[in-house]
Parts: sequence; structure tokens; C-alpha cells
Amino acid sequence: MAFYLVTGGAGFIGSNIVEELVRRGERVRVLDNFSTGKRENIVPLLEHIDLVDGDLCDLYTVRQAVEGVDCILHQGALPSVPRSIADPLASNAANVTGTLHVLVAARDASVRRVVYASSSSIYGDSPTLPKKPDMPAQPKSPYAVAKLAGEGYCRAFAEVYGLETVSLRYFNVFGPRQDPTSQYSAVIPLFITGLLRGERPTVHGDGLQSRDFTYVSNVVQANLLAANAPDVSGRTFNIACGQRHTLLDMIAILNDILDIQIAPVHTASRPGDVRHSLADITVTQEMLGYHVEADFREGLRRTVAWYKTKRDWR
Repeated sequence: MAFYLVTGGAGFIGSNIVEELVRRGERVRVLDNFSTGKRENIVPLLEHIDLVDGDLCDLYTVRQAVEGVDCILHQGALPSVPRSIADPLASNAANVTGTLHVLVAARDASVRRVVYASSSSIYGDSPTLPKKPDMPAQPKSPYAVAKLAGEGYCRAFAEVYGLETVSLRYFNVFGPRQDPTSQYSAVIPLFITGLLRGERPTVHGDGLQSRDFTYVSNVVQANLLAANAPDVSGRTFNIACGQRHTLLDMIAILNDILDIQIAPVHTASRPGDVRHSLADITVTQEMLGYHVEADFREGLRRTVAWYKTKRDWR
């Protein structure tokens, strides 16, 4: 039995990882300050985990959280490109300083490996598709800059201190527990909950912008593979499905799943948004043993089914 620390373990992705670790019988500790994570996400798991209610920006708290653990799955962050544009200082504090605290504490506690949640946003708006990890980074937002800085720290700690690190660039993750109520919510929970209420979804721009939308179970799988794969320290991997869909594609699929016909409303494009995103996952498959557990349509089907069981978004 390994001992895992999941930072941001009460958040959308983190809580899904925690749930799978508990299911596998691993020992789990969660560090979360509940600024974006929700206690309700981990309430069913509380008797199976250690919980540290604290902030990544407090190095003393981070040191306490990493004590005795074998591997850190570092999901803790202040997400959202628009949020980072509105408040770049907060984005830097949580996503850069917080990550540096995790790495320093992990080094000093002799943690075996840190798996870092990075972002496809670091590729920017390069027209080159698909995106490969060795492409030049062209971040367009403070969030993307912060995530890229975290990757740099991970590589440096692997090189200078011998701390094993792996960076995973997530591509537009969606699924159960993603919060649709925040002003910075991702598009899929907003569209699903709006359509369930019979509302027309709001599309920024023409709706032909495309993303490699990735169901959360694929990200969970990738983290657990990255925690134990050999000969990957210091490496960066794309975590996605290797296919892209436009927002209009997504609305059409959701209409089909829900057996409705609701057209979108178009509004102005948002600053900092990337036009197209598509991952090359070849190296991820080869070196991590990763595979796509649920494709886009299946992920949407599972996500719709989950939101139908909830009432707090209505």
C-alpha cells in the first residue's frame, strides 16, 4: 500500500482521483483550503482519508501534509484563464508559489515522486496541430504562464535535487463534480445544466473553436500511471483523447443525448481564449501505458447522467 497526498483533493479532478485511490485500497491524505474545492466532494470518503485543511501558500502547512507520503499528486491550483486575467497575483501565488512549496517540502521529506497537474493552455494559440510536448510554449494568459512556471520548477527539482517529477498537461477536462455555478465555470457544466433547465447555451464567438475535451476518468488513470511508470522523471505528457470537437459539435451531441433541440446564443469572443486545441498523445501511450478510457460522447453521456442526479444547480 502506497501513501498518496492529493493536493486540491476536494476539487473536481482531485476528488475523482481520491475516490479511485480509496477504491484501490491506497492510503490517502488530502490537502485543500476549500477556496474552489467542496467538502461535499469528499464527505463520503472522509473515514478513509486524512484531511489537512490548509493553503498551499503556507509552507509550514505543506510540510505537515507531505510528511510520510510516498507520492504527491499535485492538483491544487487556482484554475481558470479568465480568473487569472482578472487577478494575476492570486493566480501566481497559488499556482507558482504553491507549487514551489510542494516541491521544496517533497524534497526535504524524501518523497519518491511528484505528479504535477499542468495545462494545455501553455501551448497558446499556435496554429500547429496536434500539440506535442516538445513544441515551444506560447502562453497567452497569466494562468498559462503560471502553469508553465510550475513545469519549469518540476524539471529543475528533478535535475538539481533528484526529486522525481512528472508533468501532465490536461486538455479541457470535464465530468462529475465540475462546478457549474462559478462565474469562471468551464463550458461543459454550464451547457449541460443550462440545457437541463431548458436554457439556450451562450457561445463566445462563432462556436467553431475546437478543443480536445477529456473526460475526467482519463485524467485519473493518467495520474496513477504517472505515479508509478519507470524512467519518466522530468518528462511532460499530454493528457487528452487525441480528437477535437467544436462547441457547436458539443451542443449537437448534448441535444441528442437529452433528446431536445435547443440552439445556442452567440456573443463576443473572450480575451485570452485559444482558438483550437488538439493533443498528440503518442508518447503518453508509449511511456505511461495510457489509453482513452472514455471518449467525448461517452464522457458527455456519463456527465449528463451525473448532473441529472443533482439539484443544487437548478
